[in-house]
Formats: sequence, structure tokens, C-alpha cells
Amino acid sequence: EDMDEHELNKALEMPAGLQNLGNTCYMNAVIQCLKSVPELKTSLGNYTGRVNLTQGSDAESITAALRDLYKTMDTGSTVPPIIMLQVLHTAFPMFAERGEQGGYQQQDANECWIQILKMLQQKTQPSEESSKSNAVDQFLGIECETEMKCAESDEEPVKKEVEKFLLFNCYIDKDVKYLHTGLKNRLQETGLEKHSEVLGRNAQYTKSLAITRLPGYLTITMMRFQFKQKEAVNAKILKDIKFPVMLDMFDMCSPQLQEKLKPMRTKFKDYEDWLVETAGKAKGKGEATRKEKQSQDLPLEECEDWSFPDDKGSNNSGYYSLQAVLTHKGRSSNSGHYVGWVRQKGDTWLKCDDDEVSPVHEEDVLKLSGGGDWHTAYILLYAPRKLPKNRGGSESMDTSDTTTTPAAATEGNDKMETS
Repeated sequence: EDMDEHELNKALEMPAGLQNLGNTCYMNAVIQCLKSVPELKTSLGNYTGRVNLTQGSDAESITAALRDLYKTMDTGSTVPPIIMLQVLHTAFPMFAERGEQGGYQQQDANECWIQILKMLQQKTQPSEESSKSNAVDQFLGIECETEMKCAESDEEPVKKEVEKFLLFNCYIDKDVKYLHTGLKNRLQETGLEKHSEVLGRNAQYTKSLAITRLPGYLTITMMRFQFKQKEAVNAKILKDIKFPVMLDMFDMCSPQLQEKLKPMRTKFKDYEDWLVETAGKAKGKGEATRKEKQSQDLPLEECEDWSFPDDKGSNNSGYYSLQAVLTHKGRSSNSGHYVGWVRQKGDTWLKCDDDEVSPVHEEDVLKLSGGGDWHTAYILLYAPRKLPKNRGGSESMDTSDTTTTPAAATEGNDKMETS
């Protein structure tokens, strides 16, 4: 009864909240979600630069400010992120815009997420065994191969390029009801117009895309905002788009990457079969799902590597588990309210609403899929799905046979997917 806020949060394992400094919930939500990537926090902890608003670079100041803020947050009490906001405003004056009343204006959290990561790209170091130049590319970088084909001429050669992203966009149209469908829409864009060398005029093109490198942590932006010229506002698409706890990106990958993913997917399939079989003897499917959840909380040393040996920080199975959600409540990206939701353990999540951090159930997080004026998922952060080393007895199961069909996981037919 006599505990102060700090002691109470420690007892409940409640992490620190962030004070709202005047429409700064967009930044607070981004900071809470990115904090859930332990490897990024480790890299920030190793950074030796410091905040210097007069002589240092913006990237240096933002990286150092975020490192210091996370250290302070780890002590468990509410923090006013004054220095972080100051360096963000110095680097990006657009975030410092003031409204008619003189207070700061609301900003787009997706834009803030991208700009912070671009700064961290310049200053964070990758882990020793990585060939990537920084920790952001190592753990969050998506690589794709694209093909641009002229729809009006077979003579024009197909143009191939490699593209790199930090966020994968989910396009929303009238037919999209599930995240998986929206992500697949990203793989093919038709009706693009550009100049054709062969035809000597503008022509229609089709652009196709396939993922060649999956990062350990996959960030997805729900493309919910469309700029309306007439009102000069980023208007919101409120449509309900269901997103799963377990996501499978196999369908989005190039044939070469799919082949590389198969051995690990077979191990997961065997593990799923064993879970369902043993749970069947005990308490049915619910028990299997619960055990699967528990494996997500295991320490790294008790899990199989989730990266390819030659690319530490990549994802070697195509399977992901939902780790954080950034939501928006309101009708445009430059108004309303942003909140971060972060998985803590098992079915328990934390709602990080500025300085108020409270536990919620996973079911409440899955209700953030849209369809009304409630908090609606805008950015989804998926972590690598973990496979326990100890499964089916004291030893790892024999998984030498990689010819088994990989676990297919589109909506509705994956044992472990929760839509």
C-alpha cells in the first residue's frame, strides 16, 4: 500500500511511460515500439557519441539521445523525453511546427519512425558477425528484387533492380480484409506510366516485386492515409483489416529465398505436429497454442538460431510473431492520438499511452484492426518466431529430413495462426 509509482511499476514489471510534451504522442509511441527490439537497444548501448546541439551531427545527437532515454526508462519511472524531442526538432524542423494556439502540432508517427531509423542507420554498429553496415539494416532491413516490364512492347527489355526498405507497405483497397492480401497487393503494380525508349512515348508498365532478404524484425505500415487535395489533409481509411499474431511471409519471397527457408520451416512443421499430438492427449488445441506462446518468451540460448549463418539478423523461416503495434485514433495523420502496444509475456501486452502504461490481453490488441473511430493499427512490428532447442523430449527432434512440405500459412490454414 505504501509503494510509490516507481516501486509499484517494478513489482508489476511495468516499464516506464513517457510524458506528453504537447502533441508528442506520435514520438512516444514510436519510441516504445522500437524499444521492443532488444538487438537495437544493445547496439544503441554500445554507441559512445553524445548529444551536441551546437557542433555534433543530427544523427549523432538523435542516436545518443535515444540511447540515454532508454537507459533512463529502464529505471522504471515516467520520463519527460525533453532532450529527445529537442534533437528531433533540431534535425527535422517540420516536427516543431506550432498551431494557432502556439502549441506543437500533431505529426505523422510513420514519418517519425522512418526519420529516426534513418538517423540510427548512420551511427549504430552491426554485431561483429554481420556484413551489414549498421544495426538497422542488419535487423530491420528488407531487400527485394523488382522487375519493370513494358505492357505495350515485347521488344523492350525487362529492367531489374534491387530495392531496400525499412518498412513494408500494406496497400488497402475495397477487396482487402486481411493483412496477407494487402501485402500480396504490394507484389504487383499495374498501370504505371513512364517513358518507353523503344516506343519513343509514354507507355503502361507493370512492376513486380519479390523479397530476397527477410529481416529478423519486420515492420509493416498500413497505408491508411490518403492526401485529399481539396481539404489539404491526410484523410484516414477506417476499413477493418485483420492482422495475425503469427505471420508467414513465404508467399512474398523469391523462389531462391523460398528454397533457403524450407529446412527451418520443416523443423517448425514437425514441432507444430508434435505440439498438437501431445496436446491432443492432454487438453486439446488451446494447450498447443499456449505452449507455442511460451516458446516466444524463451531466452535466445534455448532457441534455434532464427538467422541464416551467413546473414546474422535475417529471418531463416519466413515465420514471425507479433511484437508491437502503433495505433492511431482520429480521422487524419496530423490530428488525433497515437498509442504504442508492446507484447510483454505470454498473452499479456502493455498499452503505452504516453505516461500511462497498463496491461491488456492479446485479444484486445487484435481488436485494433480498424472499422471505426477506435484505436486503429497503423504500424505493425513482427519479431522472429522462435523454435525451442528442447522439443519433444530432452534432445532436439531429428529434423534431418527436409523434404516434408513446408508449413503453409496463409489465413485460416495455419495451425498456429490467430487471425
